Amino acid sequence: MALTNPEDAALPVWQAPDGSPIACTEKIKVLNENFRELQQLALDALEDGVLMGCSEVHLRAALHELIDSLKLTFAA
Repeated sequence: MALTNPEDAALPVWQAPDGSPIACTEKIKVLNENFRELQQLALDALEDGVLMGCSEVHLRAALHELIDSLKLTFAA
């Protein structure tokens, strides 16, 4: 299954744990909205850091580490 949405390459195709695509339009709407908000916030943080003299490479690594370290606060 493709990872990017054919209708908008900036968005992923949202998948259930079994790999099947999420079909509910309301769920997709919320997921897309959250993704776009996170994308803008991450870009703002990256640009602010670079403007304040931080290494872009270091900031990108820190943002990746942040995402990779997130833990669910509920049982999935």
